[in-house]
Amino acid sequence: MRRKVLAILPSAIVSRGLEQIFRETGEFVLSWVLTELSDARIRSAAPDIIIVDPLVADSASREGLRAHIGTLSDAPVIAFKLMNDGAEGFDTVIGLSDSPATVVKKLRTALDGHSDPARREGGELSAREKEILVCVAKGMLNKEIADKYCLSIHTVITHRKNISRKTGIKTVAGLTVYALLNNLIDINSVE
Repeated sequence: MRRKVLAILPSAIVSRGLEQIFRETGEFVLSWVLTELSDARIRSAAPDIIIVDPLVADSASREGLRAHIGTLSDAPVIAFKLMNDGAEGFDTVIGLSDSPATVVKKLRTALDGHSDPARREGGELSAREKEILVCVAKGMLNKEIADKYCLSIHTVITHRKNISRKTGIKTVAGLTVYALLNNLIDINSVE
C-alpha cells in the first residue's frame, strides 16, 4: 500500500520533483498539494505524512507551525527547507539537495518513529516546551500561557501533551518536580 502524502509547498517545481521521486520509488504517493495553509483541507485529507515548507507561515507563526499542524492531523510533519536549519520541532527535515533515496529514507524513519510510541517518548524538550513547562509548574492556566506567548489554547494543549509524552509525567505536581530537578525553575517561584 502506498503511503499518502500531503504537501504544503508554495513551489510547483518542488512539489513536482517530490511527485516524480514518489512515482519512481513507488512507496509514497503525493495525494494533495496545497500552496498555503488550509486547516479544513489538512483535517479532511487524513494523510499518512505531511511535508511543509515553513515559509508558508508568516515569520511570527513559523515557530508554532508544527504544533498547529499537529492539532489538525496525527500524521508526522516533515519540514522542507532549502537548508537544514531552523526547523526545530518537526519530525525530520528534507532539503533541496537531498537525494531521492535520502528523501524516502527520512520519510520512512519519520513514519516508523511516529507509529512507535516507545521511540517518540523520552525526547529532548524544545525551548518552547520548556517555557510552557515553567508556566505549568508556576500554576498558570492554559489561557494565561496562551496569552503570554501569543499562542492559541490548542497549541498550548499540544505542547502540554508533548511535554507529558516526552517526560512520562501526567500530573502538574509531577511536572513541577521535574522542572525543579532540571533547574528550569527556582523553588521560590512555585505557588
